Amino acid sequence: MEMINAIGRRKASVARVYLTKGEGNITINGKDYKEYFPQKHVQSNITDPFATVEAENAYNLNVNVKGGGFKGQSEAVRMAISRALVKLNEEFRSPLKARKFLSRDARVVERKKYGKPKARKSFQFSKR
Repeated sequence: MEMINAIGRRKASVARVYLTKGEGNITINGKDYKEYFPQKHVQSNITDPFATVEAENAYNLNVNVKGGGFKGQSEAVRMAISRALVKLNEEFRSPLKARKFLSRDARVVERKKYGKPKARKSFQFSKR
């Protein structure tokens, strides 16, 4: 195993993950993941796939992520890590699938329509 790469997407975010054997270093866009995602609940999104398959501190990760906000980016990274782990070992598929880390959440923001202030909101109606 030299390097395994995978792609994850969520909302407007796209994450590319490069997985190698190592001691558990996770780098996102050139920074440590704790520095890139300072919120604890978002950091857990990154480490959850490793905890699910009991593979903490076994692999180094280099991640490129762009687009969207921090929540969408973290979920895109989680999906990419899960896909890379499945490429590494097919037995990891069922526990990751049970936690829904492999399913693409395709919900995106609805576009704004003309004549309206937002996608569905209308201006106040006046009969007279």
